[in-house]
Amino acid sequence: MGATVLGVRHLLLGLTLFLPLLGATSWAQGQESRTQETQAQRQQVQPGNLAPAYREVRSGKEEYTSVRGRETGVLVQTEGESWRKLRNGPITLYGGWLVVLVLIAIGVFYKLRGPIGLHSPPTGKMIERFSSFERILHWTVAISFCILAISGLTMLFGKHVLLPLIGHALFSWLAELGKFVHNFTGPVFMFSIVVFAAKFVRDNMPRAYDVNWLAKAGGVLSGEVVPTGRFNAAEKIWFWGGVIILGTVSSASGLVLDFPNFDQTRSLMMLANVVHVIAAIVFIVWSFTHIYLGTAGTTGAYEGMRNGYVDETWAREHAQFWYEDVKAGRRALPSGAPGATTAAGTPPLVQH
Repeated sequence: MGATVLGVRHLLLGLTLFLPLLGATSWAQGQESRTQETQAQRQQVQPGNLAPAYREVRSGKEEYTSVRGRETGVLVQTEGESWRKLRNGPITLYGGWLVVLVLIAIGVFYKLRGPIGLHSPPTGKMIERFSSFERILHWTVAISFCILAISGLTMLFGKHVLLPLIGHALFSWLAELGKFVHNFTGPVFMFSIVVFAAKFVRDNMPRAYDVNWLAKAGGVLSGEVVPTGRFNAAEKIWFWGGVIILGTVSSASGLVLDFPNFDQTRSLMMLANVVHVIAAIVFIVWSFTHIYLGTAGTTGAYEGMRNGYVDETWAREHAQFWYEDVKAGRRALPSGAPGATTAAGTPPLVQH
């Protein structure tokens, strides 16, 4: 009798545990059946409508996959469409117009103002402005930057500008080459700007006379000679804002894109791409003014970076405080030699 009662109790306990599970299973099966019926009815009314399935795919919910890794269970990342619209929309449109308009503005300014010349005749005596190491360092930064700029602009605007002109076959080859060159030139640029910053940081520290130079816009419009150090305030702003800040932002975001095997998420890479493109466009556009003033915009500036020497008149008008320190022996020449007035055997200043 006792065994019978105990068996009944076990049976009731089993039913108590099993019935809810059975009910849940039946409910799930019923839900699945109703979903299938709904989908079947929808296919009859709207054949080929995959909207429900596509909504589930685009939900971003992590599903099962045999490949383990970050985001491997997400089939479609909806943020990718937002990134694509942003990159191919406002960034490309406004960035392209910014490049074009700045180039036009520089051309108009040169036509109206012409190059910044010397107020006094050249003396014929040359003074060292840049050492051989400084010039090699500068041209390493400049050439690698130009390669990155040209290849980057090709990848960003090429399909809008070059593709209609040269066709798909040639453009695909050019874009692939540009991507390869871009990726391998980046590390050269990053290393060179670190050395560049360390070498020129002393001469680019802000000074009190920089305020006066900025207030008078360096005499570019008035024609006045405004005294300054080895580098003027505009060059210092370019050094800190362009080379240091934009160079660092472009390099850091580029590293995120160059090495996806660091296990970063796709959303982080898309953000890095947007930051990289915007920083690079601003960097490139800003460089136009630096390149212009260092070549056609200022008489004798390019020769100083090419040969390392400038006429004393040029040094006195464009870097008066530095020139006076060198002449007075308070500062050595860039090569490390004591301050001197003339370097024998140096090439003459070439006038535009």
